[in-house]
Amino acid sequence: MELVFVRHGQPELVVRHDGQPADPPLSQIGRQQADAVAGWMAEMGIDALYSSPMRRALETAEAIGAATGLRPAVRDGLSEFDRDSPAYVPMEVMKETDREQWNELASGSFGDAERSALFVATANSAVDEIVADHRSQRVAVACHGGVVNAYLARCLGFDTETFLRFDVDYTSVTRVFASSRGHRSVLSVNERTHLRGRPDLAIGL
Repeated sequence: MELVFVRHGQPELVVRHDGQPADPPLSQIGRQQADAVAGWMAEMGIDALYSSPMRRALETAEAIGAATGLRPAVRDGLSEFDRDSPAYVPMEVMKETDREQWNELASGSFGDAERSALFVATANSAVDEIVADHRSQRVAVACHGGVVNAYLARCLGFDTETFLRFDVDYTSVTRVFASSRGHRSVLSVNERTHLRGRPDLAIGL
């Protein structure tokens, strides 16, 4: 089957002072990005749609669902590693305001080997369940850069401590052929066909 990972659109910057998870919604640009990738998914044709429960991914999935007529199935294991953080700072903002933290993430790690290994295992388990349920189908998975990197790390044999090897832009598409027997083949990483001619939406690092 073909896995079509879609990273969420650009979220808002959210900092909470009550200790609750930030869980930001999409920004105005993020909603436009989500609509753009949704149109592409409708043209491509997908058989099923899954989403992380986090707002930025779920709102992206809902845009895809509106364009394709599919209802997103939410899977908790597709959540990002920052799900409990009280702050969300978009990477392009972090690059300008907190270079030390940005450099750590850009190095491929978020500084906790045990936590990294658990995150990678959880994300891959969630994806494996999707693969098992959709033989010979094309399935879109609206999720996060960490989840995409976790699955690519497994496909390509990267270690879990420094698994963040790929910059995947907002609403970029990454494709993997996968089988329930464990065969995996990376078809593409960071496709942005839907953003061509839209420099206002093509926000990268």
